[in-house]
Amino acid sequence: MGKATGFMEYKREVPKERSPKERIKDWQEFKNKFSEEAAKIQGARCMECGIPFCHSGLEIGGMVSGCPVNNLIPEWNDLIYKNKWEEAVRRLLKTNNFPEFTGRVCPAPCEGSCTVGLNDPAVTIKANEYQIIEKAFAEGWIQPEPPEKRTGKSAAVVGSGPAGLAAADQLNKLGHKVTVYERQDRIGGLLVYGIPNMKLDKEKVLKRRLKLMEAEGVEFITGTEIGSDLSLEELQRGFDAVVLTGGATKPRDLEVPGRAAEGVHFAVDYLKANTKRILGDQNEDYISAEAKDVIVIGGGDTGTDCVATAIRQGAKTVNQFEIMPKSPDERQADNPWPEWPKTLKVDYGQEEAIELFGSDPREFLIMTKDILTAENDSGQKAVTGVRTVKISWEKDENGRFTPVEKAGTEKVWSADLILIAMGFLGPEETLIESSGLEQDNRSNVKADYGDFKTNLNGVFAAGDMRRGQSLVVNAIDEGRKAAREVDLYLVQNCGFEPG
Repeated sequence: MGKATGFMEYKREVPKERSPKERIKDWQEFKNKFSEEAAKIQGARCMECGIPFCHSGLEIGGMVSGCPVNNLIPEWNDLIYKNKWEEAVRRLLKTNNFPEFTGRVCPAPCEGSCTVGLNDPAVTIKANEYQIIEKAFAEGWIQPEPPEKRTGKSAAVVGSGPAGLAAADQLNKLGHKVTVYERQDRIGGLLVYGIPNMKLDKEKVLKRRLKLMEAEGVEFITGTEIGSDLSLEELQRGFDAVVLTGGATKPRDLEVPGRAAEGVHFAVDYLKANTKRILGDQNEDYISAEAKDVIVIGGGDTGTDCVATAIRQGAKTVNQFEIMPKSPDERQADNPWPEWPKTLKVDYGQEEAIELFGSDPREFLIMTKDILTAENDSGQKAVTGVRTVKISWEKDENGRFTPVEKAGTEKVWSADLILIAMGFLGPEETLIESSGLEQDNRSNVKADYGDFKTNLNGVFAAGDMRRGQSLVVNAIDEGRKAAREVDLYLVQNCGFEPG
């Protein structure tokens, strides 16, 4: 695929991003596209490797290796190298409903398993995907394609994140009448309120896709929480099938003294309130980091998003705490190809902090002991700082690694705003408890990967609500595959012939 000797002739290059100094002044996307010629050259680097692990979607060592939606990567790399862009987008859309999302926010496990990456930097798969879909929209190749006929059967999708949208899109394309219920005021789930605008533009990119789905016949209903405003039983009576894709939205808390003080917030609440303000809402729950010392507790993508958001709001200082050790610069012997490379990455938020403050904001192997407070003018306890200690990870008597404090390493950090970005524990309980849904040992809705059936007849579960916190691309994969099982259920149980 591509040019047979391209990987030897051309070096990996990625599109230049907007400079940190400029992009921190606004909320616009920081990624740029290739020129078409540059994209063709990068497509040429895709070697004829025989077994393309890039689209395998395997799980190795507890992590995904290759593309979970099994994108036909060598095929569309070859097509853009040959300047066959329309064919490339058709191949891309065969496996991925929303490449404009994954081309922006996916960590690209496909590149971690690229065969070129054994000896040289991997093919720019993510950038090529972004280039293909954006060219397709720009050229007008992406147009509404409603199904030619309807089956007369209906499905309700609960939750409008990437899993819900993928399930809805697939079921609608199969001719079923699909209604998506969302408890928030806007459609998109984590795509709208969990990912900042500078990574995924809500008006230009997300709304573009939602308008397309509406034109194809998908109905969206906002401000309706299933399990509270409307029961799951009512949905079951009104629809032939129900797909639960409500996400894993219960944040992991920080249980330390001072946690209840004013100025301590979950990252998801902080990011949501900021996005609402960007989109024009004069929301009372807006949280500003302007002129404040900000501490972000958590080292993942959400923590990075908090760093970048605080910088744009005008924070005085930003520090990010990570309880895990700093990753190595290169793959280690116990992390071989094609596993996801557990190497140190400097993401966009850290790049911006380095530009603004002169150093990486991350502190590794650090644990928060307590939050320091003082009484403010309103008579409430407010954050003034954080006390931390350095730790090492050592095995306990059961052979499990546990954090052990290092004597003499306590430190007090000044803080006016603390953002907890420690991940999520699973789905919220309202719907589960009100409907009798079974849960697995991690509190997720119990449904096997492959058939996605819950213990309730005609009710399916997919995405983070079923599997726990994960990637956007995994959610799309589950939404697509759950839709296939729903369609099979409707064929077998609801008396219609598929078209």
